[in-house]
Amino acid sequence: MQRTLLPNHQVQRTSDYKCSAPYYPTMQLPGLTDIHVHLREPGATHKEDFATGTAAALAGGVTTVLAMPNTQPPLVDAASFALARQAAEAKAHCDYGLYLGATLINAPQIAALASQAAGLKLYLDATYGPLLLDDMAAWAAHLEHWPRSRPIVAHAEGKTMAALLFFAALHGRHVHICHVSRRDEILLIKAAKEKGYPVTCEVTPHHLFLSTADVPAIGAGRAEVRPRLASPADVQALWDNLDVIDCFATDHAPHTLAEKDSANPPSGFPGLETALPLLLTAAYEGRLTVDDIITRMHTNPRRIFGLPAQPETSVEVDVGEWHHIQAADCRSRSGWTPFEGRPVRARVRRVILRGQEVYRDGQVLSSPGFGKNIRIGI
Repeated sequence: MQRTLLPNHQVQRTSDYKCSAPYYPTMQLPGLTDIHVHLREPGATHKEDFATGTAAALAGGVTTVLAMPNTQPPLVDAASFALARQAAEAKAHCDYGLYLGATLINAPQIAALASQAAGLKLYLDATYGPLLLDDMAAWAAHLEHWPRSRPIVAHAEGKTMAALLFFAALHGRHVHICHVSRRDEILLIKAAKEKGYPVTCEVTPHHLFLSTADVPAIGAGRAEVRPRLASPADVQALWDNLDVIDCFATDHAPHTLAEKDSANPPSGFPGLETALPLLLTAAYEGRLTVDDIITRMHTNPRRIFGLPAQPETSVEVDVGEWHHIQAADCRSRSGWTPFEGRPVRARVRRVILRGQEVYRDGQVLSSPGFGKNIRIGI
């Protein structure tokens, strides 16, 4: 059965969305949540800050962001967490939450801050400094101390992921695995779920829509990202196991062009403004459904992370003419995108957040500080 867009801008619920003629040029979605963003504040505001990052979120139809703790300083204690909270309270255009970061020694201290945090982030691979948890005794300490009412998310790849899933099962703890990118990882999570392990996972748009085959076109330095872009076969495995994926999350990790084009390019892509156009274009092509997007960027994030509802919130999207993604149209301070020139079929036109129009046709209309902390009350 084919699926068309309704003239009253509502999403018609079916399980096999293929946008074919006749269709209407606009559709309405609920406010979306991105559970994995890096807004670079405190410490690296030349790349992004809460003002520019949350403005980019609204331009991408995202009304809630959950910001990661690997800032400068990292958010690993009350003092550093307060720095980020103050910046977000003053600058955020959309609603937000802040993760706390686990270290080898801070399990009891940050557990006391759990009620204020979006969740606890465990960095088990591909990081540096105090956030790298290379001792399983520290894993156990955090699994034991962190309140069960608050989520635990982890950067854990390959064999490390397998170890964490076993460890979490021993402790009876749910864990959420960030940015799954490879066939062996998604199949491992599928098997764990079939065995009843309490695990959920996310996949990024760049791991769904880019592979190692795209590196020459993007450029080696600009293509640096963690986890790395995987093979076309890995990408296909993600699409083949879409039902295993609980959330789509951008891992928005902006760096400037000068940094990406340097001799030592940092890893990370911007992604807040390109995720929804890419995913809706895939829906237009019949690769997934609009309901799939809503489930993974609205329903599941709120369920998994215990997020409050956003009343009177909606996103209006134009799904009319094809256009090309251009960094010049983006609000992120990074100033580039790995999807430069890619044709897409969707453009965010209008965002209503808690009854107020906050974005329309390229203009952010909310004031800095309008965004609310999801753990304080909205």
